Amino acid sequence: MPATQEPQRHDPSMTERPEERTSRRAVAALSLLVAVAACSCAIGPNYKRPAVETPQHYKNAVAATQATTQATSPAASPAVAPAAAPSERWWTLFHDPMLDQLIEEVDVSNQNLAEASAAYAEAVGAVSEARSSFFPSLGVSASAERVKSGAGASAFSGAGSVTPAPAAGSSTYSTYQLSGTATWELDVWGQLRRELENAKETAKADLADIAYARLSAQDQLAAAYLELRGADAEIALLNDTVTAYQRTLQITVNRYKAGTVAKTDVLEAETSVFGAQQQEAATKLQRAQLEDAIAALVGKPASDFHIAPSDHWNTTIPDIPAGVPATLLERRPDIIAAEHNVAAANAEIGVEEANYFPQLTLTGSYGFLSGSLGTLFEAVNRSREAALSATDTLFNFGGTQAKVTEARAAYREAVATYFETILTAFQNVENDLASADWDQKQYAILEQDSAAADENERLTLNEYKAGTVDFTTVVVAQTAALSARLSLAQITVTEQTAAVSLVTDLGGGWQTAAATH
Repeated sequence: MPATQEPQRHDPSMTERPEERTSRRAVAALSLLVAVAACSCAIGPNYKRPAVETPQHYKNAVAATQATTQATSPAASPAVAPAAAPSERWWTLFHDPMLDQLIEEVDVSNQNLAEASAAYAEAVGAVSEARSSFFPSLGVSASAERVKSGAGASAFSGAGSVTPAPAAGSSTYSTYQLSGTATWELDVWGQLRRELENAKETAKADLADIAYARLSAQDQLAAAYLELRGADAEIALLNDTVTAYQRTLQITVNRYKAGTVAKTDVLEAETSVFGAQQQEAATKLQRAQLEDAIAALVGKPASDFHIAPSDHWNTTIPDIPAGVPATLLERRPDIIAAEHNVAAANAEIGVEEANYFPQLTLTGSYGFLSGSLGTLFEAVNRSREAALSATDTLFNFGGTQAKVTEARAAYREAVATYFETILTAFQNVENDLASADWDQKQYAILEQDSAAADENERLTLNEYKAGTVDFTTVVVAQTAALSARLSLAQITVTEQTAAVSLVTDLGGGWQTAAATH
């Protein structure tokens, strides 16, 4: 009995065409490379925030008491505002509608803020550009070529080039081609990821720079406006002083005409009037310059900008809780920007260190090539190509090492800038707190001094009218009284601008009951 023949099993590879096997192997290789790229670690150090030693409290006695109270009472602890965009409308604590209106215009028209915003938009574009590097670059190409060969041959191509007409016996043929291409740089060493990390951190730093530019503009505008209102108060005070001095001058003239005083009394009285008028003119000049500075801060031409003088000066001095020093690291935009710059510099080290390794690039194309346009898209005319290339620099005279060294030095520089920014921030706040404490004590002294000087001026003038003192004594008393009044007005402006400085040095926003009285 003849042996039963076992049926042969079907092997798909036996009927698979060579180009199909090549395509399948290319897909498998591509999948393997993608998996390797996705699982590989990025070259270079991972970022860690530099360790910063922060004091437990401010050394100013009042601030230290506030900080201790807030640190031990969760209900009293200030809520940290968003780092890159302080949300508190702190300027409203001065209760001045004109100040509110002017600061609202900063976001719209301030050119420094516009510059910072443009830098951030540029950084966002760089992030998108870095992110696009993770994906293949796709393209398409097409060509049509007509060739005539032989003696005196001519050729025509899709580019439109023509040579002299062909001679007899020449041959002619045409080729048509259409293909799609793809190029993909594989991020095996994480260089592209480090570039994206660098771009993201740079964008975050630029965003913090916007907040810092906004806060700085608000600080400058509020300080200039409060000084302008202080100048208004001084101008009103000097105007009243000129009027009072003119009355004293008239008294002196009358007594001179009556023969009871010498001509020198009249001259001294005139000198007092002229001196007060000169101070008033100088203060008006200062006010005009402050008004022009405010115009620039709100982005308006100085010639078309005017703030009407005010007879009422709101001398509100807001109570500003300093909180604990550690909150500065989260609240101040310049510190936040400096830290993101450190992170960006750290990522740049990985970018440069990746240049020690070869760059892997995967390229491929799929298209059609035919001698006839009508048969171009037939299966027999398909063409495929896939390639993996590696490029590496074997020797560049230490160029790669130099760039790595440069990147590491830039990182250390960024860290130093970060620490310096923090130290400067602590210094600024300590200075503000010390100034606020001194200004409060100084105001109490100057208030008493001004009251005493006013009373002395009144009594001295009465004694002069009675003929018991000479006019020089009156002049001395008037000068002392005017100086005390001006000092009292100026210390009030100083207290207000010091409050503005403390607000901005603390980061520009907080949320506590004490800050909104």
